[in-house]
Amino acid sequence: MVKRGLPLTVLGAGAWGSALAVHAAARNDVLLWARDPELVQHLRRRGENTRYLPGVELPDSLSLADDLRQALHHAAGGLVVLAVPVAGLRDMARALRALWSSAGAGAPAPVLILAKGFEQGSALLPHEVVAQVFDGWDGRPELGVLSGPSFALEVARAMPVALVAAGARAVVDDAVRALHGGSMRIYASDDTVGVAVGGAVKNVLAIACGVCDGLQQGGNARAALITRGLAEMARLGVALGARLETFMGLSGIGDLVLTCTGELSRNRRVGLQLAAGKDLQAVVRELGHVAEGVYTARTVLDLAQQRGLQMPITEQVCELLDRRVDPPGAVAALLAREPRAEAPREPPR
Repeated sequence: MVKRGLPLTVLGAGAWGSALAVHAAARNDVLLWARDPELVQHLRRRGENTRYLPGVELPDSLSLADDLRQALHHAAGGLVVLAVPVAGLRDMARALRALWSSAGAGAPAPVLILAKGFEQGSALLPHEVVAQVFDGWDGRPELGVLSGPSFALEVARAMPVALVAAGARAVVDDAVRALHGGSMRIYASDDTVGVAVGGAVKNVLAIACGVCDGLQQGGNARAALITRGLAEMARLGVALGARLETFMGLSGIGDLVLTCTGELSRNRRVGLQLAAGKDLQAVVRELGHVAEGVYTARTVLDLAQQRGLQMPITEQVCELLDRRVDPPGAVAALLAREPRAEAPREPPR
């Protein structure tokens, strides 16, 4: 088969990985890898990812594989896209290092990370997890992240979307070359921490907005949550080394608005179901997809408290997830806070 555009391997055949592979396959030589051989056979037989992207036809030009060595060899001279959840990111990075250190997998390719959140236990951002795995190895690949307001189903259906790529220049350039075009615009940034923090914290805040909507608190309350949630996101991001202006962009306010208001938002759906009185574990099981905000909330709050930062919305989400307060009680706790200036000169301690 004659290669077109950039050789690109997408590791992870969930909703987002499959959607990005469908988009990229229009102009690039794309291989989509899944860990489960049965899933790969299903995709080949049906020409559709019926679990994660029902109704979206996989293009004939899209290659499929369950062999990781084959997938990495395909990406030599191109780009590897890591489309696995944060919880599986470390193991995936270890597998990449092991194969790239051996023969037959080709030279290491730049890695673009799609995961959003903080790793439980280490409190590392996705790119920091992968960097830690490759630390000390001379062949370590350059890393980048891709974030922004995007529902996988809309991307797969070629609906307009704008995203931001941040990280090493080579990765950002490859991301723009491979993905920018058609219905997708890719913007560049060198604030990797800011882009990653925005993608992590917005999921926590979307749970709060789901609760708000589920309790029928109205548009005023939702707008207040989004606005004050943005302040919390920026507060933590700046403390972690990000630039404030990043949170005024696609990975900050853009992704926050979409995730807090969109009907396809998994994290907002968690909040809606909690407001209806459902048990958290049952909600997560019924969802069928990963809702990163559930696993990220406590880490976000711990990072804030370690730095003496106030994140009251995040705190109430944690109280709710830990069953220390019910949805009406979480709303009441936020409303009962003492008045304060909207934009104090010094960060709140």
